Amino acid sequence: MKAKVVVMPKKDVLDPQGKAVSGALHALGHNGVADVRIGKLIVLDLGDSISREHAESQVRQMCEALLANTVIEEYSFELEG
Repeated sequence: MKAKVVVMPKKDVLDPQGKAVSGALHALGHNGVADVRIGKLIVLDLGDSISREHAESQVRQMCEALLANTVIEEYSFELEG
């Protein structure tokens, strides 16, 4: 089973990387871009013998403990397999 975790800055947190990319895109003529937020995609291979319920619990624990800084970031994940 694989887990895809998406970690993004919370909406009320300044995203300097996103602002820089937004400015660069506008400078390149892509003026239709209203906002850019930069985050992380983390793919975890959890093996084949784990149950879906255990995988959800484990991924949530990993996110809370290490993968996301829950003070300034939010996360979501999906399981495949």
